[in-house]
Amino acid sequence: MSDGARRAAAALLAVTLLTLGGAAAERAPGAIPEVAASELPAEARKTIALIRTGGPYPYERDGIVFGNFEKLLPLKERGYYREYTVRTPGAKDRGARRIVAGRGGELYYTDDHYNSFRRIKEP
Repeated sequence: MSDGARRAAAALLAVTLLTLGGAAAERAPGAIPEVAASELPAEARKTIALIRTGGPYPYERDGIVFGNFEKLLPLKERGYYREYTVRTPGAKDRGARRIVAGRGGELYYTDDHYNSFRRIKEP
């Protein structure tokens, strides 16, 4: 292999590792940032209370399966995660805020429509 080909292969490998490494880090246990429930907006705390008591939920789509297509949450079988709307004052639609609940009781908050998540710490 020529030096040029070796350098090109090394550069491609570096880019691949950086890209995959970032995605893998997002999925690694403990890699998802945390936020205390008390630090969330009041609307998110209300949604948490509804999730913990089983509803009733204000939005028809609350409780649907969250597919984790972005693969930002730990990888689980389909149906493990459910999503719930967090009301956004002034929004004419459901807005971008959601809480995703795992079957194991864990909760994740997103305020940017699944582009990022924080695991919710409850007392």
